[in-house]
Amino acid sequence: MERRIVLLIATLTSFMTPFMASSINIALPSIATEFSIDAVLLTWVATSFILPAAALLLPFGRLSDISGRKRVFGWGTGLYAAGSLLCGLAPSTTFLIAFRVLQGISAAMIFSTGMAILTSVYPAGERGRVLGFNVAAVYLGMSLGPSIGGLMTHHLGWRSLFFTSAALGVLITGLVLRNLQSEWAEARGERFDLVGTLIYSAALSCAMYGVSWLPAATGTWLVLGGLLGLLAFIAWELRVRHPVLEVRLFTGNAVFAFSNLAALINYSSTFAVTFLLSLYLQYIKGMSPQGAGLILVAQPLIMSIFSPLAGRLSDRIEPRTVASTGMAFTMVALGLLIFLDGQSGVGFVVSCLLLNGFGFALFSSPNTNAVMSSVDRRLYGVASATIGTMRLTGQMLSMGMATLLFAIYLGRVQILPTQFPLFLKSVHVAFIIFAIMSFGGIFASLARGKLR
Repeated sequence: MERRIVLLIATLTSFMTPFMASSINIALPSIATEFSIDAVLLTWVATSFILPAAALLLPFGRLSDISGRKRVFGWGTGLYAAGSLLCGLAPSTTFLIAFRVLQGISAAMIFSTGMAILTSVYPAGERGRVLGFNVAAVYLGMSLGPSIGGLMTHHLGWRSLFFTSAALGVLITGLVLRNLQSEWAEARGERFDLVGTLIYSAALSCAMYGVSWLPAATGTWLVLGGLLGLLAFIAWELRVRHPVLEVRLFTGNAVFAFSNLAALINYSSTFAVTFLLSLYLQYIKGMSPQGAGLILVAQPLIMSIFSPLAGRLSDRIEPRTVASTGMAFTMVALGLLIFLDGQSGVGFVVSCLLLNGFGFALFSSPNTNAVMSSVDRRLYGVASATIGTMRLTGQMLSMGMATLLFAIYLGRVQILPTQFPLFLKSVHVAFIIFAIMSFGGIFASLARGKLR
């Protein structure tokens, strides 16, 4: 019975956060209009959530292994509900971005524990199937986000999206408090590495924030400082008895290392696709938020259909085979989007989204299965947090590249008809970069070796 409750709660949280993210992408033009936000600052409505989530995932994952995954998870869902409510009440861009940071902190608590709890209660032979359902919930949230989010933005305003997310967060918190009786803390008694946590969070935040300032000199120095900080973090982790991250996992476990690298590449090359196409459909094709949402639903819908099948397949076939095939489909889809222009038909956009969604479905749950099955039980929280960090870091890098290209081609101006040619040029260059990255991702996925 507890397994089913855990699956229900994990599935609901896996639905909640991507629903919020994908619906906000649709609402961005409406938010920009209300607050008069320029193109570069507009990207921070999305990235202000991703940055703290990525920086704190690993520390919260380690903390959950020590103090209890249910405890961290429950606090996370409660704080997420509070952050969503505050976002809905935000009176200005500054407050909205600040409350999105709070959402990101709470999301780190959720992302680092949900997958670990699922892996804790299900045996190895069933993990691919349940992780497939979990990933399908992510894509279902992404599917309904553009359509329902576009509908709500059109009729109720963008603030209604945050209020809905807050209500769902309250519901999930109630389910956790009432129904989850067990606690999972296989690393209980080990010390939490606070020094390593501070070095890691500061270094990753510095590097990722610096990406948003490129090509300015400030951005370059921030990125270099962040990279040096990450080197210092690795040196520290190799010295302490109970590190935040067991660095030797990356040097002595090929499945773990290359699966995480493949995830980083995959998310870096795909996350900004929905963001860019949302702006393309509304600015270039003149669609309403509701109409654009109905188009963008194609990609996550196909993901939610095929993810459980891909997860179950990875219980029988080597995950690297299934995941690498998925990465190849993604590369083809991104390659086709290079030819997107003002005259491209809606059918072309939908076809590319379907192909990209199918590739992502084949990649994601088998890759997650490979990561979680390659480590001991005491490291489930760290493994879950690591792959979550790859996902969010990849998403941040993807948005960072979009921000950089906007800064180069558009500058800090609102996207008006006079800027449409330059906007299309930046989108064109973005898809070239993403297609090349996904091509390299195929080889990273194949290099992981066999899990069984």
